[in-house]
Amino acid sequence: MSVRTQISVMVFMMVQAILFGVGILTILLTPLSGHAMIAMPVMIAVSMAAAAVLSWQIAPRLRARYWRGRGIDHDMISG
Repeated sequence: MSVRTQISVMVFMMVQAILFGVGILTILLTPLSGHAMIAMPVMIAVSMAAAAVLSWQIAPRLRARYWRGRGIDHDMISG
């Protein structure tokens, strides 16, 4: 398993938790709450798919090699 995949798996859970929380709040605090039984499973699937894509894009930025290759120390995401 590549290092990028390992980092992506670890980052996935954190990103998915944030997306899930935002989605649940959006459903429960808006008029969508009347259709929550339908909206929640859809939101869960969408948040999982989005988290997979985002974690794959974030993973290389968490490696020192990425920044050394660009001649920069860090950015807003990596700290």
